[in-house]
Parts: sequence; C-alpha cells; structure tokens
Amino acid sequence: MSAKSFRTVGFFGHAGGGKTTVCDTMLYLTGANNRLGKVADETSVFDTDPEELKRGCSLSLGLATFPYRDYTFNIVDTPGYLDFIGDALSGVEAVDCAALVVDATTGIAVGTERMLQQVEKKNLPSLFFVNKLKKENTDFYAVVKTFHEITKRKIVVLTIPIGAAEKFHGVVDIIKDKAYVAKDGKVVETDVPADLKDKVAEYRDQFIEAAAEIDDNLMTKFVEGKEIALDECLEPVKKGVCEGKIALCLCGEALELIGVQNLIDTIAEFLPSPDLLPDISLGSQKIKRSDDSEFLGFVFKTAVEAHLGDLCYVRVFSGKMPVGSVVNNPTRGGEEKINQIYQMKGKEKKETNQLSTGMIGALVKLKDTHTGDTLTGKSAVKLPVMEFPLPSISMAVVPKAKGDEEKISSGLSRLRNEDPTFSFVFDPEIKQLLISGIGELHLDVILSRLQRKYGVSVDLVKPRMKYRETFTKKTEAQGKYKKQTGGHGQYGDCWLKIEPLARGQGFEFVDDITQGRIPNRYIPSVEKGVRESLELGFLAGYPFADIRVSVYDGSYHDVDSSDIAFKIAANMAMKANAEKGAIVLLEPISEIEVYVPEDYMGDVIGDLNSRRGKIMGMEVVGRNQMIKALVPEAEMYKYSTSLRSMTQGRGYFSMKFHHYEEVPREITQRIVEDAKKEKK
Repeated sequence: MSAKSFRTVGFFGHAGGGKTTVCDTMLYLTGANNRLGKVADETSVFDTDPEELKRGCSLSLGLATFPYRDYTFNIVDTPGYLDFIGDALSGVEAVDCAALVVDATTGIAVGTERMLQQVEKKNLPSLFFVNKLKKENTDFYAVVKTFHEITKRKIVVLTIPIGAAEKFHGVVDIIKDKAYVAKDGKVVETDVPADLKDKVAEYRDQFIEAAAEIDDNLMTKFVEGKEIALDECLEPVKKGVCEGKIALCLCGEALELIGVQNLIDTIAEFLPSPDLLPDISLGSQKIKRSDDSEFLGFVFKTAVEAHLGDLCYVRVFSGKMPVGSVVNNPTRGGEEKINQIYQMKGKEKKETNQLSTGMIGALVKLKDTHTGDTLTGKSAVKLPVMEFPLPSISMAVVPKAKGDEEKISSGLSRLRNEDPTFSFVFDPEIKQLLISGIGELHLDVILSRLQRKYGVSVDLVKPRMKYRETFTKKTEAQGKYKKQTGGHGQYGDCWLKIEPLARGQGFEFVDDITQGRIPNRYIPSVEKGVRESLELGFLAGYPFADIRVSVYDGSYHDVDSSDIAFKIAANMAMKANAEKGAIVLLEPISEIEVYVPEDYMGDVIGDLNSRRGKIMGMEVVGRNQMIKALVPEAEMYKYSTSLRSMTQGRGYFSMKFHHYEEVPREITQRIVEDAKKEKK
C-alpha cells in the first residue's frame, strides 16, 4: 500500500459530542462493519471495555483500520472526559489530521477547546463536524461563528443543514451542489432546496475566497473580478488545510447517518496523506515520510490483554517494519524482535506481515517497550517525549483483604503501563499507598479495572497530610545524659542552639564547637540524635522543618563518653529547646490553576475563598478564564468533583506543591487533638 492512500484521522472533542457514534457510523457506511454499532445498545466497535459499557462513554483510545475505495483509513476515537485526557493526547501523537466533533446544543466546550490547542500546537490539518443537529435549541450558524473565535485558521464550510432542530433532515454539499436527506432509514441524494440556494452561493463564494488567499494566481483573478471555477479552488484549499491555514466545517446527525458520508468523502478528498506532510525534524536531521526512508515508529499507547500481555500501538512515520525484523528502541537503549503485527478494528485483530509509512498497528511480546518510546531501524534518533498533565488528585488505598498488598502493587503496575496519567507510590512518611490521577472518575475507573482484571478490592481513604513543625524563635538548651552502673558509665553533654529559617530552607546542622569541648568523633552522634528528633516532632508528631541547629558547647568524660550517650544527649537537648521554642504547625500549600468559562467565575472564586485560598491572579486563556490561587492542600480533597458540579463539567484544574505555611491556630488545635487520638 502506498503512503498516498492513507488517511489517519483522530476524533477529538468534549464528552457527549458523539465522537464514537460518528466513528461507528463511518465503519457502517464504508462497509467495514455490517451493522451500525451504537453506544447506547452496547454494540459500538470502539467502546468495548466493561467500564465503558457500564458508563456509556469512551474511557480509552479506540482504533480502527479499514479500506474505503482506493484509500485506507486509520481512525482514532478518543475519550472526551478530561479525566481521561491522557489517551486523547496519545491520539494527537498518532494521527496526521484531526476531526473535532462538536455538540450543536452546547457548542465549543472546554474539552474541545483544550484539544484544539493541542491540535494547533502540532499544526495538524483539521476539520470541525457539528453533530446532533436534530436536538432542540440548535443553531448551526451560531456554532460556526464561535469557531472563528477559538482559532486563527480560516473556517471553510462544506456542508450546511436542511431544517433545524426536530425538522433537521439533511445537509447540502456546497461543492457538489447537492442535498443529502434522510429517507426510510437511509440518506439519499436530491436537489438543493430552493430556500437554501442563496446560502449555498454565499458559502461557495467563501470557498473561492479561501482558495484565492492560498494561491497567488487565483488571488489575481479574484482582485480583477474575473470568474473563478470551483474546480480551480480544490487544490489550493487542500493545500491550505495541509498547511494549517484552513479548517473545514461539516455538519450532521451521526445517529441518523446524516452528513457522515459527506465527512468520509471530505477526509478522503481534502485531508492529506502522510507523504504530503512536512518532513519530520529531529534536531538537524530531517526524515522524509516515505517507505524508502529508514524505519521510524512511535508507540503512542499500550493496552494490556489477558492472553497476549502488553499490546503496543505503534504509528509508522517512515520506512517499513516487516515481521521477523529487529528494531532499535533508543528510548530504552535496547533492541526488539518483531514477532507478530496486528491491524486493529476495535477489539478485532487482523494479522499482517508488515507495517509501512502511514500505517498503525499493534505489536505484542516486546521485551521492554512502552508508551512514548521511539522505534527505529538502526539510528539512535528519538521522537519528542509525550507530555501528560500532572495528577491533580491523590487518594490512599487500603486493601479489603489481608495479604493482598503484593497483588495490588502488581495490578497497579500493569494499569500504569496502560495509562501514563496514573501513578502510585508507597509514601513511607505517612505509611500509605497513594494512587494519583486526573480526577475522581479516573481513579474510580482504575480501581474498577483493578478488581475486574486482577481480582483485588480496595477502599479509598483520605491521604494523611504531610504537616511540618517548626520553631518561631531562637532558643538554647542543654541535654545531659549521665548514667552510672557497674563498670563503665554513660556520659554525654551538649548545648544546642536552634534558629528559625525562611520557609523552604529545610534543615541545617552546624558544628560550632571550639577548644575541643566535645571531641570531633562524637559530633556525628550529636547530629544523628538531632536528626532523629527532627523526625519525631514535638507538637503533633510531625517532622521539623526550616530550622538551623548548632552544637556550640558541651563536655565529655574520657572513659564514660560514647556515641550512644551523645546521641541521647542531643535528643534531650532538642526536647528542652522545643519546650520553649513556640512550636507551630506548617501545612503544604498548593498552587492551582483553574480554567473555567467566565459565567462560572464568581462561584469558583467564592468556593476557593471558602477553602482558605488566596487568589493570585486571573487571565484569559482562549475562551476561558484562568484563575491562579494558592490553597492549603488539606482543603483540596475531592475538589475535582466540586468543580465539575459548579461548572456543569466545563471547568478543569491543575495543581502542584508550592510551599509550606503556618496553620491557623484554631485548626492547629484540632490537628494536635486528632494526632493524640491516633496515638491512643
């Protein structure tokens, strides 16, 4: 198969736009599936995971490769919920072109806008498909108007609706000058309705104008007022799409098949094959997208299947990779033997002998290859590493059955291989196993899969906070340990000075001993005793931070002094200092960025204030407002659910540790009391 025949398109957009329905309808209309798969009926080719069937939405990336006329389509269906944005971002890396599916009732939602930013960052050729036009309160032309607000690309409309809301029943193809209307469960070609001829003429003029902006010869004719035929405009518009200067726009109702055949034909005729895209730049090296170039592939997704193990989805950007070949993995520094290659259509696998430029396939039984890895023929070039959002929520995991810890850890490791936005770690400080992800729905799905795939159940609990204690004033105190028993006794004596440091300075130990009052050989034992005391805290058992401890005086005994005696003396001196050091509690403060439509600004800011947050600033990001705030980590528990509720699912946020800050007195009292109860 020639690279010219491939059309590799990712479907992106906010949850509920109908991406999966569009993809299922494409399979049906091209004959790749003999029945129309439907999400609601649990017959979708793409949503096959039990969690997807249960929830009625896509939670992971789906892939289908199938022939259409003289073309081979690779379509990548991605999740719309921002909790699963990792797979959507993986999809961006795998495709040549992007289709942004928009719900006509809601217009551009935050998920669509966020993915559009990623698409434009990679300068992918793109189109919009306005779906669900049969619903109430839809206005295609109002939605198209918003596209001009979110992208600098020129919007070129190729299909317009016939009727609106419940009266919507077809589309008009601007180029073909034909109508396509629903009739008896099928879509049939007919003449353009008389009342839409002016609209068609208007959008034809816009199509010609867009072509003229790309082609100098057409622009000359356009300026001189000469007639321009549509046929003259096709190649310039294709060029504009390929270069990221034009975004096409179509419409329909995928559930009733309306407008989807027009979409299929547009993908075939207007979206570029890989050989038309720019060469791949890796530093000073440029790689041509051709079968004649050296093999270059990228693993954009890993799935785990019970009988096959890891299934690595790879996109081939150049060259060929036949079964039996050995490829290099410069990301890991190893080699891989290619034993089996599959082409995917949902869960269905079809074995193939080779992948070539433009193809997507699945590899199995690789030794050490994972999501984000580059595969090459012989060279050591590496494609850029994928960037995933940092987790914004962490929860502690408690096994429901004793002895399941190892099974839990093994299961979570496999799930992390599938999903780079998920992570887990045992935190020795708080003695809890923490799982982290994008949101609560994300973690809920992870644990459902853990139970179903690996047979272990857990409870989620609120993670313990990593509070710190610190001194607020300078203190000095002595620690003297003297014990006399038969034979040698124990003797250690040291004076410690403690000074507060600025936030984030950590801990400093200073040896200020002069005149040999404590021999050098005992100073490490003093420091060891100090460090042990730091970990134990004083007020509520949390570690000390941001202090300087200086040992400046003391005494010793030639016979009775020992390392253990000086360590105990240092413990005693630390405690004596703490009793007069006005100890306070510090709490972790997170820097958060909340992205919301302007309508929800007041509610979100009010909620952040109620969480003891400090608003640091606001700025416009696309069609959203970004609120930057500093909020105590303890107040951010289950924030993703609250934000989703406040913004009707249109808000999202990121969070990272910023600094430690003193806890208000009334809250300190409650934390100290809780710590005492835990010790009982």
